[in-house]
Amino acid sequence: MSRLNIVTSDTATEEQQALFDAIQSQLGMVPNFLKVFANSPAALRAFLGLHSIAGEGELDDQTKERIALGLAEQNECAYCVSAHTAIGRKAGLNSAEMELNRAGTSQDAKAAAAVKFARSLADNLGEVTTAELLEIRDAGYSEAEIVEIITHTGLNILTNILGKASRVDIDFPKVELQKAS
Repeated sequence: MSRLNIVTSDTATEEQQALFDAIQSQLGMVPNFLKVFANSPAALRAFLGLHSIAGEGELDDQTKERIALGLAEQNECAYCVSAHTAIGRKAGLNSAEMELNRAGTSQDAKAAAAVKFARSLADNLGEVTTAELLEIRDAGYSEAEIVEIITHTGLNILTNILGKASRVDIDFPKVELQKAS
């Protein structure tokens, strides 16, 4: 049970309902974590705006989902692992690839560098080494894509924190966190 209020259509203000209607029209549902965000319409608008802008970049959807899975597992957010497993499937990732992403790597060498870099950003609060920046560039990422990886890392950390703090009910097919090694 969620530790923070989940705004529903029955309890939503006019402003919250308008946001839900926009989300519903794009996603076909309003995920529970967005219903938690809706406690503050300003926070929900900010998240949706950043999410929309981040979606316009050069990184492909599969790389974005690989990063999301790697961070959700690293940050032990069961909601986000479940959500991004479902979204990853829609983006064309298979189960074996998503397991690797959750472990911090990928079958694709370039994508593996992105997941590794994102996890290092999160682990080190952005204090990555020059060698790590050279490695991500050598993997073929442009400066724009590196900034997008940083942006997606921050966005995913935000949702991981919200998911964990609220313990929001998972409304995607539930995926268990991997066991610590």
